Amino acid sequence: MSSDATRHHEHLADRLPTLTGEQMVDHLVPPRQFATATIESYRPDLDYPSQTDAVGAVQAFVAAWRPGGLFSRRRNKDVLPGLYLDGGFGVGKTHLLAALWHAAPGRKYFGTFIEYTALVGALGYAGAAKVLAGASLLCIDEFELDDPGDTRIMSRLLGELAASGTRIAATSNTPPNALGEGRFAAQDFLREIDALSAQFTTIRIDGLDYRRRDMQGHAFSLERDDLNAAVASFRGAITIDRFDDLLTHLAKVHPSRYVKLLDGLDAIALTDVHLLVSQTDALRLVAFVDRLYDAQVPVLASGVPLDSVFPDDMLAGGYRKKYLRAVSRLIALTSGEGL
Repeated sequence: MSSDATRHHEHLADRLPTLTGEQMVDHLVPPRQFATATIESYRPDLDYPSQTDAVGAVQAFVAAWRPGGLFSRRRNKDVLPGLYLDGGFGVGKTHLLAALWHAAPGRKYFGTFIEYTALVGALGYAGAAKVLAGASLLCIDEFELDDPGDTRIMSRLLGELAASGTRIAATSNTPPNALGEGRFAAQDFLREIDALSAQFTTIRIDGLDYRRRDMQGHAFSLERDDLNAAVASFRGAITIDRFDDLLTHLAKVHPSRYVKLLDGLDAIALTDVHLLVSQTDALRLVAFVDRLYDAQVPVLASGVPLDSVFPDDMLAGGYRKKYLRAVSRLIALTSGEGL
């Protein structure tokens, strides 16, 4: 990476990424840290047998594509087209999903729920359905329904794709029949939610957050002078932004483009981190942290430790699991191991 001093003092808030529909489709592959994920490289925690059971379920799902397998019998109504990996954060669901993607045959796609809904927004429903039609597999990471519009769009899209022979695999922290609970009036959209749920065989994965197996404590926070010195001496491409400036900028960029904010970066630095007061800001930050984690971009920060930015009332609400996932990832990203 360039060692140019101006590069070291670039700001995320100055980046205005664009992403065409074609580029969105090109990005529908597993993130960098799972580029080589395999079923064999998943390490189940033997204290939680459901993790070993999940490996078997993924292997069976892959085997169903073989000649004579269940997926070759399209008219078999007893075979559900989807596999849904439900469990807490840090139990390896995304690893298994990426491993399934790598093992599956044919044209296939891997993306977060946000990326698929953004694709519909960019291409229109008919355009997105046409691009995805004929795929052997659609992998959806972080499947969560945060608004009724997304519920209807994804229910219709997945139903059409499944009817045409596309198989679907998804991960989430929420069982499919509970999607949307605590976030919008889910009872008003039971038909769509039930239609989504009916597409999947649900596999529950229990266990502890693997990131906490290797590290304890809190996100690491630096004094401001120490952070400035670390940025100045950093050998690589790094940005530095005030926390409030980042939050303001995230509101101007669609979450599907957050990944482009990180192009070419080896780390980011945030100053004056503080407790969040807006749930909208908090949810945008969660989406940004997910992309940081996917790209394995470490974070330097000053102020309140980043794992403490979500107040108790947010942690007690309907987005609790999202916030706790972000906390876990922020602890990993600020550990200093990638610096």
